[in-house]
Amino acid sequence: MTEPAAHPHAQDPDMLDPDAQNPHAQDPHAQDPDVQDPDVLDPDVLDLDYVLPLRWDDDGDGGGDLEELTAYLGRLARQVSRVVVVDGSPAEVFERHAARWRGLVVHVRPAAGLGFANGKVNGVTTGLRLARADHVVIADDDVRYDRPALAGMRALLDGAHLVRPQNYFEPLPWHARWDTARTLLNRSLGSDYPGTFGVRRTFFLRMGGYDGDVLFENLELIRTVRAHGGTERRPAGLYVRRLPPEAGRFWSQRVRQAYDDLAQPARMALFLAVLPASATALLRRRFGLLAAGAGVSVALAEAGRRKAGGRRVFPRTACLFAPVWVLERAVCSWLALAAALRGGVPYAGRRLRRAAHSTRWLRARAVRRARRPEARPWEELSGGRAVRRHRVTW
Repeated sequence: MTEPAAHPHAQDPDMLDPDAQNPHAQDPHAQDPDVQDPDVLDPDVLDLDYVLPLRWDDDGDGGGDLEELTAYLGRLARQVSRVVVVDGSPAEVFERHAARWRGLVVHVRPAAGLGFANGKVNGVTTGLRLARADHVVIADDDVRYDRPALAGMRALLDGAHLVRPQNYFEPLPWHARWDTARTLLNRSLGSDYPGTFGVRRTFFLRMGGYDGDVLFENLELIRTVRAHGGTERRPAGLYVRRLPPEAGRFWSQRVRQAYDDLAQPARMALFLAVLPASATALLRRRFGLLAAGAGVSVALAEAGRRKAGGRRVFPRTACLFAPVWVLERAVCSWLALAAALRGGVPYAGRRLRRAAHSTRWLRARAVRRARRPEARPWEELSGGRAVRRHRVTW
């Protein structure tokens, strides 16, 4: 497996001017006559920036998705010091967003020099370069913070470089309950992987960001922070709402999510073993063994539901989906393995082979980087020269 090559055009974060990238972008405080110094926050505004990487091909049926997101951004703009939306949408959609969000948020395209295969990382990196506060929330476009969650994130970032909260779905259609079973099993055995993080901006920039040519970018970020000696907090009781995907999108993500487990070999091996073990039990008519396995998965999910007051956000019925989710992951793990043998999983018009780098590899890379303090983010040497990566479009 090859190491990721240099990112060819990493830029100094202080050289990025959001207004230069987007003439419509405005600071929310710039036109407010009551704010005399934009660096002095209103006491009701948290000293916290919010970065939202976004790519929409359209704005939903009748523009309803855009209206809902706009209302959410309006609430955010009154609660945090700065909201940065990094928008990789097609030109027509981008311009519609610019018109709706003018004066509300900083709305920019991903930095031109970034060409990671995983477009979300282009958005995160651009947003963190443009952020001003050291405490920053990164969130997918379906994440919905309330004031207590934002305040909790701000407080936890005082003592950590990375904070991993807990998402929950609301509303809860059937497929959201199915996916919630995954969340509960993860919680019972450790921690879940949410669609949002809190990060310390100075630490992120000092470690040179993280590799965006992987599929499981959240795990890559977590491991990169650890590899650089950062502190991670995993508050199981810091709940952040997430909107469920449409059923079609839910189905489309099954194999891709299973592919993520290639970055966690023990977990992948466990799920690969489920299908042959279940088939063997069926052939030998050991139905009691199958029932016991299903019961264990339900019990584990219930343990995850009870953890850190989770019963107030996770329904009992989600636990009943645990055996179904385990079977789904068992099937999709074999499909993911087949995709890996074919060169990777399809993503944005190409195949991504690597799910995430190992912690050991990232630590070795952090040591190499520390010996070359002048190196730009993701710059590695091959034969004495910087290696340039093929550029792809988000």
